[in-house]
Amino acid sequence: MNKFHGTGVAIITPFKADRSVDHTALKTVIDHMINGGVEYIVSLGTTGESATLNSEEKRAVWDTTISHVNGRVPLVAGIGGNNTSEVLNDLKKFDAKGFDAILSVCPYYNKPTQEGIYQHYKVIAEESPLPIILYNVPGRTGINMSAETTLRLAHDCKNIIAMKEASGNFDQFNKIIKDKPEDFLFISGDDAIALPLISMGAVGVISVIGNALPGIFSTMVRMCLDGKFIEAQPLHHSLTEFTSLCFAEGNPGGVKSAMNMMGICEDHMRLPLVKISESTENKIKAQLELLNQI
Repeated sequence: MNKFHGTGVAIITPFKADRSVDHTALKTVIDHMINGGVEYIVSLGTTGESATLNSEEKRAVWDTTISHVNGRVPLVAGIGGNNTSEVLNDLKKFDAKGFDAILSVCPYYNKPTQEGIYQHYKVIAEESPLPIILYNVPGRTGINMSAETTLRLAHDCKNIIAMKEASGNFDQFNKIIKDKPEDFLFISGDDAIALPLISMGAVGVISVIGNALPGIFSTMVRMCLDGKFIEAQPLHHSLTEFTSLCFAEGNPGGVKSAMNMMGICEDHMRLPLVKISESTENKIKAQLELLNQI
């Protein structure tokens, strides 16, 4: 099985009360996910609050992650942005040892045309020391990478190996899965629809809730990959409310709150993100109790 089949987790970055990175807690989070059976880890994606970490902090997070994972699961590094030349510079400075791929988000804020998106990824793929996983998340970037652009990149750039799709657009999903190269991986970017997307041909998911519930969620995903969709449905439905609550006040506030209740790490965030409300926290606690996690 391909190393990026199954459940990847976009790992959170734990912070101390003073908002410095908590490297001890990061090791605990890593062990929690690996012991829960996830197939790979994505370090410093959006869920890792990468936008608020400076380059020295990012390198330190990656160093801790590489050393503590110690080859137990494959690793993906989040390196992207809306300034193509800066992304290229970050890739040149990046020490790729210990990592297996780069997850690179669609350029945000600038609102490039589809041709601009294509050219952005084309030069990144040419310069990257590792294979590239595209990441389409229009809810955050303000721009959608069309199915046509995704397919064009998949066919034209051998170093682009996969797509994390979080547009929520099933017409788009269908087009990409139907016409992609056979070895190009389609990965769900939404926990809530991992089951139906795997039934359509996705090879798994890059998850947020897998930070808190790696065992339940990765078991459900593996069942789907084995074609056991009927058997997987109870697990899928058991997580629906929890998943919704984790995103009710933005990511990663919800999942960090859950992990704090579970004793895995504290739930500090860096501005402009703040902790979730007491009301949402109480609802998450109730779901964790139903799931026998606390």
